[in-house]
Amino acid sequence: MAHTAQERYSQLVDAKLRATLVTKDNLIFNNRYEGDPKAGKVKVPVRDTEVSVGAYDKAAGMAATAGSTTYMDLDIDVDEAVNELVDGFDAASVPDGIVADRLDSAGYALALSMDKKSLEALQAAADANISATKTACTATTAYKEALAAKRTLSRAGVPNEGRWMIVAPEYLEVLMQDEKFIKQSDLSQELVQAGAVGRIAGFTVFESGNMDFESTTRVTGKKTTTEFICGHPNWCHRVPEWQVPVHLQDLSGSGKYIGASAVQGRKVYGVKVSKGKTLYIKRIETAVPTGS
Repeated sequence: MAHTAQERYSQLVDAKLRATLVTKDNLIFNNRYEGDPKAGKVKVPVRDTEVSVGAYDKAAGMAATAGSTTYMDLDIDVDEAVNELVDGFDAASVPDGIVADRLDSAGYALALSMDKKSLEALQAAADANISATKTACTATTAYKEALAAKRTLSRAGVPNEGRWMIVAPEYLEVLMQDEKFIKQSDLSQELVQAGAVGRIAGFTVFESGNMDFESTTRVTGKKTTTEFICGHPNWCHRVPEWQVPVHLQDLSGSGKYIGASAVQGRKVYGVKVSKGKTLYIKRIETAVPTGS
């Protein structure tokens, strides 16, 4: 029964996590891998080209070509936990309502943390395409920047289907003023349920408030924030796993807590971009006042 409860609790937390995440699996990241995440490292498949097509000779046939799929190591290097005290109840007597509340909160908190770390990994990707324009977009320039991202990804061989754009609220505000922006009400129900807020230039648009890139540095004297990131799940990898499934832990034997228990669990995951050229990032650089 304890194992069944752990599975059920973990599934409930995962459901809340998936619903809250902006950087959703299969839309922003793929989670294809081989190996055991609990071991600390897995292999993820990376393919740069499509299957070769050539002329066929009826008499001689056609030579076989080798696939271009390779495997890259992905370190499972993020280890996060929930350990929420439930005072006044031992593990066997915690009311279902309290458990449900704690599980809901755990899923929400994990999603916020995973979103932030995932966005940081995208923005730190080596060889990502960075827009040369460092000023904030306006209603007259927002669509032009989206088109620049479209052109750049097309030149990099990124498929049209599945392209995404994660935007800061300020960029979305000006983008929505453009008549070419396809609003949420005109999207498929599937994309609406996944959290998409619209489409532009072939990108499905998602909004995030966690788009800061780096803090002010004395070296540059500038503050950098991010307006949007464009990419495709084929080259963005994230592999999560429960290192310790969610469970109710009785704390009676702790020597510290009396008549108390805790909702506990450990989530591990790794995030990596395998080909930075498939990302396009638009940033803003602003001068920092002297003395700040």
